[in-house]
Amino acid sequence: MGIKIAHIVAAAENNVIGNGNDLPWDIPEDLNFFKEKTKGHCLIMGRKTFESVGHPLPNRLNIVVTRQKDYKPPAGNVVIKPNIEEAVAFAKTQTEKYGEEIFIIGGGEIYKQSLDMVDIIYLTRIHEIFDGDAEYPVLDPKTFELIESRDREDPIPFTFQTYIRK
Repeated sequence: MGIKIAHIVAAAENNVIGNGNDLPWDIPEDLNFFKEKTKGHCLIMGRKTFESVGHPLPNRLNIVVTRQKDYKPPAGNVVIKPNIEEAVAFAKTQTEKYGEEIFIIGGGEIYKQSLDMVDIIYLTRIHEIFDGDAEYPVLDPKTFELIESRDREDPIPFTFQTYIRK
């Protein structure tokens, strides 16, 4: 299969993904999807995303991107890298232990910086408009193709979508 770089993200109809370093919705099925999909893999995230989670995610290698040179994360399975390119390069050296799919989990700036690198996008599209201060980039249909779509209704309407780079 080879190494694949993936985005995994939940976004509202207006592409909002967060507000005040928190999710504007509570959808247990989406959280379970995230947990199952990323278990045992490398996760790449920005510092604010890492701090909003509050702890290293278990059973995964947590790679945190920050420009803060003296950033000290809490103890756990955490590696610090100064930019997205170095984070991805490091994750690629860890595939023997963490599998060949590398997940980028946010936030908005990290998604934007890495969009040109990704092979696959797991997008949970939430069919409502939310206020927020972080957004997911708009996907270019010339670049990404929707290959799977599963509609859900509970607790609010949303769709699990999978896109691949054309």
